[in-house]
Amino acid sequence: MDIQQLKEDVMQYSKTIGIDKIGFTSPDVFTQLKERLRVQQALGYQSGFEKGTIEERTEPKLHVPEAKSIISIALAYPSKLKGAPRSKKGERRGIFCRASWGEDYHNVLNDRLNKLASYLQERYPELRWRSMVDTGELSDRAVAERAGIGFVGKHTNLITEEFGSYVYLGEMITNIPFPSDELVEDSCGDCTICVDACPTGALVQGNQLNAQKCIAFLTQTKGFLPDQYRSVIGNRLYGCDTCQTVCPKNKKKDFHLHQEMEPEPEKVKPLLTPLLSISNRQFKETYGQMSGSWRGKKPIQRNAILALAHFKEESAVDELTRLMFEDPRPVIRGTAAWALGKIGVASSEEVIRKARATERDEDVRAEMEKGLALLNESSH
Repeated sequence: MDIQQLKEDVMQYSKTIGIDKIGFTSPDVFTQLKERLRVQQALGYQSGFEKGTIEERTEPKLHVPEAKSIISIALAYPSKLKGAPRSKKGERRGIFCRASWGEDYHNVLNDRLNKLASYLQERYPELRWRSMVDTGELSDRAVAERAGIGFVGKHTNLITEEFGSYVYLGEMITNIPFPSDELVEDSCGDCTICVDACPTGALVQGNQLNAQKCIAFLTQTKGFLPDQYRSVIGNRLYGCDTCQTVCPKNKKKDFHLHQEMEPEPEKVKPLLTPLLSISNRQFKETYGQMSGSWRGKKPIQRNAILALAHFKEESAVDELTRLMFEDPRPVIRGTAAWALGKIGVASSEEVIRKARATERDEDVRAEMEKGLALLNESSH
């Protein structure tokens, strides 16, 4: 079989099923990545969401022993929200990052990869394959970079010439010996805008991220948010786009190529206060199709409370008071008590003291103390 011809056919076919960019590379061990991952692990910079061992993350043949190539795909997503509702006093809104706009991208990319696999199966009956999107062991970025889709910028996102870094990535390991594509040259130069703009200093230096400090990671945690990050999270409910929005390579990049990725303004920029009383069922019905819902409603609600505190939204005081007294989850009760202190309505002092009198959880009581201290500060 003419493999070069098959490769060209696959490239043509990929356009017809909504793949914006495709590249091919070898299944060799990602030796540089392996070294980098060891360093990240030793420094404690990993998020904990990573799947598999370092070997499983850098050795494609552990997943498909007869692997001869990896196909990398990229789909561009929108960066501008059309018809975005305004956030104003009394009607404050939160924001989901762009990677959570529209339908869960894992489903969208898996759909494209499955179509690609069916096409290949017809042309190459002895096909062996395995595909991954984000939650698989392999690093989508490392594969895409080696497959010539783009280069990894200092913000650790893959940058493509056409779409900037606003792309979702996925890959398929195959036993077809496709020839590899050429690498794209890194063109960040000495620009450090993303490193300088990171709100928490999570970009330790170009190409090195401390995931433990990254807002995108912090918004997905389920415990109390560490104090030092509460004032910088702003109104982010899920994820963070700062390093991408400041990147010069993303200037004027906004693509609306896939209907599934189109954001619904009310979902991706929702009113904050109603989120605090949403039921599990309502949450699933409203947000279940979005990638930002994967950790459930608790982190989103905690972040919504922090956002209301950020805005010092007095209209939320009654709802926050209710949560502090009634919510069964310590993280929500405690964060609500802290937020009441941050908002700074004088009458909250008596309310927090009253709740503290019956509160059994030590962590929640500690948050109540912080709330009282904040009230004390604001009254002087």
